[in-house]
Amino acid sequence: LRLQIKTAEDWMQASGELRVDPQRTVDLKQLFTMLDASAGSRFLELAAGEFVALTESFRRQLEDLRVVSSPAAGGAVRVAPVAAVALEELIDRAQLDADRQWHGLKARLREAREFAPEVPSTLQAELRPYQLDGFRWAARLAAWGAGACLADDMGLGKTMQALAVILTQTQGGPTLVVAPTSVCGNWIDETKRFAPTLRPARFGQGDRRAMLAEAGPFDVIVCSYGLLHHESDLLAQTEWQAVVLDEAQAIKNMDTMRWKAAVKLSGRFRMITTGTPIENHLGELFSLFEFVNPGLLGKPKDFGAKFANPIHHRRDQTARIRLRSLIRPFILRRTKAVVLDQLPPKTEVTLRVEMSSEERAFYEAVRQNALEALSGGQFSHMRVLAQITKLRQACCNPLLVNPTSDIPSSKLKTFLSTVSELVGSRHKALVFSQFVRHLSILRSELDKRGITYRYLDGSTPAGKRKQEIDAFQSGRGDLFLISLRAGGQGLNLTAADYVIHMDPWWNPAVEDQASDRAHRIGQTRPVTIYRLVMRDSIEEKIVDLHVHKRKLADDLLAGTELSGKLSADELLALVRGE
Repeated sequence: LRLQIKTAEDWMQASGELRVDPQRTVDLKQLFTMLDASAGSRFLELAAGEFVALTESFRRQLEDLRVVSSPAAGGAVRVAPVAAVALEELIDRAQLDADRQWHGLKARLREAREFAPEVPSTLQAELRPYQLDGFRWAARLAAWGAGACLADDMGLGKTMQALAVILTQTQGGPTLVVAPTSVCGNWIDETKRFAPTLRPARFGQGDRRAMLAEAGPFDVIVCSYGLLHHESDLLAQTEWQAVVLDEAQAIKNMDTMRWKAAVKLSGRFRMITTGTPIENHLGELFSLFEFVNPGLLGKPKDFGAKFANPIHHRRDQTARIRLRSLIRPFILRRTKAVVLDQLPPKTEVTLRVEMSSEERAFYEAVRQNALEALSGGQFSHMRVLAQITKLRQACCNPLLVNPTSDIPSSKLKTFLSTVSELVGSRHKALVFSQFVRHLSILRSELDKRGITYRYLDGSTPAGKRKQEIDAFQSGRGDLFLISLRAGGQGLNLTAADYVIHMDPWWNPAVEDQASDRAHRIGQTRPVTIYRLVMRDSIEEKIVDLHVHKRKLADDLLAGTELSGKLSADELLALVRGE
């Protein structure tokens, strides 16, 4: 194999040929066509009745090149420089004619592998062994010029590891941290506490243009995802030394303005942190990696053809293994069960609630109305979800569907009984619901019984939010009522040793993040998680789906099978009770 490699700033272009014998050569384009025609065999047909036999390892390496490349002019292929890791074995065995930039890229990769970064002395914290490993891994990628996806479990200190890496980069220029609004204050506080040589500032206060113009080494600008979208052009004009996206699942959808704003950012080192790199389907992973290492996974259409479709529709293990190998150098995921021996155990309990005869009749009426509303052929994904929401609300409390209903809620009765027992035994609990109106009903009932609680939903101002968190952590309040979307991330609520989920959410990863507000570093007591599920209802179907959803992430990160996102027809089957 002979290869010629020319490198531009963002891409490297490879061309070449396979010399079969002194009289015959096959260029890369022809070689890829023959690979397609071979249907997985290592024997490639040169002409009628004439074949060339490849070794298994050589065929695999050629397939790797085909997967990470896209066609270019003149029969050449275009490859992202970060894909060099996946192609090293092939390139090293070829007769190579490469430009100076390629050799410089290889030299940086070699230096990065030999690099033994030391934790900056200005970090005012002692990293745990797994955090030290995470810091060194990310620092090596930064030294090479590649991006990093830190996908540790919730509660393992991703912020601390990111701060350590930021300290190694900050002399080169300012750092941008983008986080959910609810987490921005935490970034400011943690930076001041653990990295006092850095100068954190909240973007959005004062003259934004002047703040960015004056930003330099040791400055850390903390920006919300909302402002990232609204000030996209302004933020994109700044040359950042490092850009860190926290809770990066916020950019999992490539069709959103938020994602488009993120990929416009100019950062010499890009890092994302997320406990859920895959929530629903592989397209989310592509969105994240297109920010972290642009071009690594090719174009969206190619990614679908080479990875997403084969894995989802055909359970193609070869495609799964190849994708996993491709992203492995740039993603690091550890679970609490593996790295935190000292973390107390977590017990998950499903409390199945029986409907009363009145509730059963009410639920069935809502279900029949939903089927009628969706009859007649054409219906949209959103229309089905709207009807499913009514069914889910009916499971929580009939009042959520019909404000004049006088049907008692069995789930409310179970909740109050459980809470009374917990409070009587001097336990504290986090209570999550997707529906703010459901939380309002719970508040009213708790007020009647004199049970103290703190409260947080999406409308809670940042200052009030911090007051509520501090009050609960200091012991003022037996319960903390939280809307799932507002409190599923960025909170440390280890004062609680119980978690109650009032209504199962579609994605178990979102629930797990919420539960990990209590089960995280700093927790010293065993944590028990209750899920209240209405028997013989759509809630049971959702809980069954959790098993398949977890497989989606585990397949790529741990090695089981994949499932895709639900279609409108599959959602309708839930309404029908199938």
